Amino acid sequence: MSRSLQPKLISGNANQSLAKTIARRMSLHSGGKVELIKARVERFNDQEIFVEVYDNVRGEDMFIIQPTSNPANDNLMELLIMTDALRRSSAARITAVIPYFGYARQDRRTKARTPISAKLVANLIAQAGVERVLTMDLHAAQIQGFFDIPVDNLYASPVFALDVKHHFKDLNQITVVSPDVGGVARARELAERIGADLAIVDKRRSGPGEVESLNVIGDIKGRICVIIDDIVDTAGTLCKAADLLIEKGAKEVHAYISHGVLSGPAVERITASSMKSLVVTDSIESNGAVKKCKKIRFVPTAPMFAQAIVNISNGTSVSSLFDDNTLGPLYEAYYPGA
Repeated sequence: MSRSLQPKLISGNANQSLAKTIARRMSLHSGGKVELIKARVERFNDQEIFVEVYDNVRGEDMFIIQPTSNPANDNLMELLIMTDALRRSSAARITAVIPYFGYARQDRRTKARTPISAKLVANLIAQAGVERVLTMDLHAAQIQGFFDIPVDNLYASPVFALDVKHHFKDLNQITVVSPDVGGVARARELAERIGADLAIVDKRRSGPGEVESLNVIGDIKGRICVIIDDIVDTAGTLCKAADLLIEKGAKEVHAYISHGVLSGPAVERITASSMKSLVVTDSIESNGAVKKCKKIRFVPTAPMFAQAIVNISNGTSVSSLFDDNTLGPLYEAYYPGA
């Protein structure tokens, strides 16, 4: 049987809205309609996950779109079982598109007798039959080395730069802020893209999950501060950092976060904080409370993921998507003149 020229997409239940948007974007690239492969992903009464793929995938270049967000274990198992179903159906190649890679925060041993769960998950994905991983803003860059298969790690920073340039008239007033020392490289990259100054929030912990003190390194008085980070979970530290920046004389505080986990009291904290806006990507499907929050805004990742899938399928460069000149035309509909 001859192999299709087009990559084929399939999605689990983790973020179907993003998967459908990626399919629509790929339709624009191909000039024909790209649809998700028809499949059934459901649970038995005892919560076992069952997958049935309805369409023929023999010899096809398959891309599974499935972030391993909350509920992380269920979504991870869906990914693994879908991979097994496709492998046993003779798919030519299976690429896991994981916009948000769960367990990434467990990337090292912080205490004795603790696991490195990110490495375990990497092993599970590879052993299930995935031959390539496409993800975005891994919590730690070294996680790419946990895989024995190729990993393409996209970055939200170029898209954030387009959004900042579109929404802020005077870029000279902006200072990019890293909420901790570990995120300086990420903050510096955004600062260089928009030509802004850089500041750091020095965070001292008295114990696990407990912040003893926060200090600002850099001049932020009278400035519009843009906090940049990869994950916002309960938003406790983020809101404390925003309040500290205002206390130290910042004019406004905005935040750009790659992955909006936004669990527990996150929405309430953000609503009550001095932060003017929080911008997150759509890598994680948001619930109703998050969508209703007036301070939270979303930037799309579908144009970037769709182009990356096309490039991987065609054997062309994915790193070209890190360049503003390449991303600008992809986001023309969102940011005219980008």
